[in-house]
Amino acid sequence: MGNHTTVSTFLLWGFSSFPELQTLLFVVVFSSHVAILLANVSIMVAIKLSHNLHTPMYFFLFGLSFSETCTTMVIIPRMLVDLLSQSKTISLPECATQMFFFFGLGANNCFILAAMSYDRYTAIHNPLRYPTLMTRKVCFQLMMASVVVGFLVSLCIIIIVFNLSFCDSNTVRHFFCDIAPVVSLACNYTFFQKMVLLAFTAFVLVGSFILIMISYVFIVSIVVKMPSAKGRYKAFSTCSSHFTVVSIHYGFACFVYLRPQNSDSDSFSEDTLMAVTYTVLTPLLNPIVYSLRNKEMQVALRKALGSITEFFPQMVNKRAQNI
Repeated sequence: MGNHTTVSTFLLWGFSSFPELQTLLFVVVFSSHVAILLANVSIMVAIKLSHNLHTPMYFFLFGLSFSETCTTMVIIPRMLVDLLSQSKTISLPECATQMFFFFGLGANNCFILAAMSYDRYTAIHNPLRYPTLMTRKVCFQLMMASVVVGFLVSLCIIIIVFNLSFCDSNTVRHFFCDIAPVVSLACNYTFFQKMVLLAFTAFVLVGSFILIMISYVFIVSIVVKMPSAKGRYKAFSTCSSHFTVVSIHYGFACFVYLRPQNSDSDSFSEDTLMAVTYTVLTPLLNPIVYSLRNKEMQVALRKALGSITEFFPQMVNKRAQNI
């Protein structure tokens, strides 16, 4: 923490500009949160229970669903509490912790998507050697690399942001501790620090996106040379869900974190609106996209739901017999 910091707590202004909508927003956000948890947990349970889905692609999808669930748990429960609470304060350590896990998990999501694109390239380019190239060990190493690099970048961001001095206003014009609203309160935020933070953000978003695009360039170059139209369709269909998720994820993230920041209220209102979409809508769309566009996942989800619906009546009957 900076030596001249006089602020010990922040006020998360969030949706305080719309007091008449607090209850409605609570219902909408709570419903979305429950849907996110159910959708992502269903994906993870389906992958775990179905042996047909014990492949590298679904291993990464399991990791992405888990990471997305954790990301929402960092933001949404606190948002729900603040929507019903008069006191919307958060201490500096709590703010730093929230920012650390949000960006660590967000960066992890980006690198998992990059690993998934490499997996699709390997499957299309070397289908015969695919099982030996994408072993369980390799998949685990790629997953761990995503986690480590993501949280290292997040730690660097936290060190820069919370070594600034906060000595004026303590009102964060956001519903969680995001970079731009927090650093706007600092009284010694320099152009150099701004460029360093931008570089870290670009490393995660642009760097992982470039890796994804490189994989897709090679995939397209291979697929267009396939003599069979059926083969081309099958190859593209295996990538369609991933490409849709990438488009949604990077579209919102780049708009929020890479566009020029303005200090006016309209800019922060836009950022807040986009952040709601990014933190609430995107984690809900990912499992929907993968379940709607993937027949294997649809079958696995039906089996998982069938197993769950059979499990609860059996538990009730056992308890009734014991009584």
